[in-house]
Amino acid sequence: MSKGTILVVGSNATQLEAQGGGTITIGQFLNETAVPLMAVVAAGYDFVLATPTGEKPHMDRDSDALIYFANDDAARTRARDFFNNDPAMNRVRTVRSVIDEGLDRFAGVFFPGGHAPVVDVMQDPDVREVLRHFHTKNKPTAAICHGPISVLAELGNAREFRAALINGDKAKARELATGWQYAGYRMTVFSRSEEEYAEDNVFHAKLLFNMPDALEAAGAEVVTTDQNFTSHVIVDRELVTAQNPMSDHELASKFIAALDRAV
Repeated sequence: MSKGTILVVGSNATQLEAQGGGTITIGQFLNETAVPLMAVVAAGYDFVLATPTGEKPHMDRDSDALIYFANDDAARTRARDFFNNDPAMNRVRTVRSVIDEGLDRFAGVFFPGGHAPVVDVMQDPDVREVLRHFHTKNKPTAAICHGPISVLAELGNAREFRAALINGDKAKARELATGWQYAGYRMTVFSRSEEEYAEDNVFHAKLLFNMPDALEAAGAEVVTTDQNFTSHVIVDRELVTAQNPMSDHELASKFIAALDRAV
């Protein structure tokens, strides 16, 4: 018998705007999706995967790499098999349809990482309803790497807020973020220096804004580690956030602990 059901809000984005024009090919990160979810299932929970369009998230091709699994090929294979073949990973719903059926049945919500949520989830109006429900009900809300950017969707004008970030208008962004439900929360996200590494060595292109700037403009207290790509997780009230791919196991452990306390 399941201990409860987790809502997983994934992204459908495959391209991210870059400075100077053009796009960067992106997706949902393999380990940041599969490792926490496999741990959640092993802990006795099940899950429902929902995305804005109801289509399955695209796996970021750069994430299918041994470096994200401590060079353990068996672990990578298990994660890949889970992402590709697990039944719940392939019964994808729209976020809207899940809301319409009622959110009370969910014990918590999880936002996987990869750059994809920066495109669609962070400005999706249906995700706003999800975030408001879990905040109001004080239910565990977890996100990893770029996943924490998803909590900006709670803003009633999230699309305008994102546009202000792209335009470099921080004053406008701060004005638009008035009343954000997570203002004052301590949280973490993919750091400025980690993003610079990805821009220089993976994308060979610059993003239009970085994640700490975005969350800080909305009123978050963003805390990242000085040493890149080391595990770092922050728990503040119902919110559990993890900084980078190497935080996958710690994020899973702390999210499960929060779920167990809440059920």
